[in-house]
Amino acid sequence: MTKKQIALQAVEALKKEYPDAICSLTYTDPLQLLIATRLAAQCTDARVNMVTPALFERFPDAKAFADAQYEEVEEYIKSCGLYKTKAKDLVELGKMLVNDFDSTVPDTLEELITLPGIGRKTANLVMGDIFKKPAVVVDTHCIRITRRLGLHEEKDAKKIEFILRDLLPEDESNDFCHRIVLHGRAVCTARKAMCENCCMSEFCRKKP
Repeated sequence: MTKKQIALQAVEALKKEYPDAICSLTYTDPLQLLIATRLAAQCTDARVNMVTPALFERFPDAKAFADAQYEEVEEYIKSCGLYKTKAKDLVELGKMLVNDFDSTVPDTLEELITLPGIGRKTANLVMGDIFKKPAVVVDTHCIRITRRLGLHEEKDAKKIEFILRDLLPEDESNDFCHRIVLHGRAVCTARKAMCENCCMSEFCRKKP
C-alpha cells in the first residue's frame, strides 16, 4: 500500500469515527481564533476557552489590542502560561493588523506568518477554519500519528506540512487535522497507542 493510499484510508476512517471535525477553541470571528490559537501554545484548549470570554469582552477588536498595555493583557491571560510573551504578541499583533491590514485578519499564509507570534500552525488553522482554504495544521498529535501511520519519517513540522499537502485531498486536509487531534487525545496518545481501539489499526504501518 502506498503512502497516498494509506492517507486516503486514514481520511475515511477518521471521518467515520469523528464525523464532527471542529476546532475545540471557542471563537466568533477571525481575530478571536487567531488570538485563541496563539494563547493555546503550551496550554490546553480548555484553559484558553476559560480565559478568552473576559479577554474578548475587554478587547473586542484589533484596535483595542493595539491600544492596550502589556500589563493589562497579562492579567487576563496569566493562567495560559508564557503570559508575558503572549501578552506582548497580542498587543503587537493588534498594532500590525491596524497599521498594515486595515484592522482585518489577512487570508494568506504568507501574510499571517508576518504577524507577531503567529507561525505556520496557527496560520493554517485560520486559513482552513475561517477562510475555507486548503490547510494542514501540524501539531504534536499530527506529527505523532502520521509518523506512526508511516506517512513520513520527519520531525520537522514544516516538512511534514508539505508532505501531507501532497498526500491529502485539498478538500479534506483541514478536517483531517481536526480529527487527528481528537484521535490523538482519545486513542493514539503520546504515552500509549491503544491499537486495539484504533479505527486505523488495519493499515497503520508503525504500531509501537
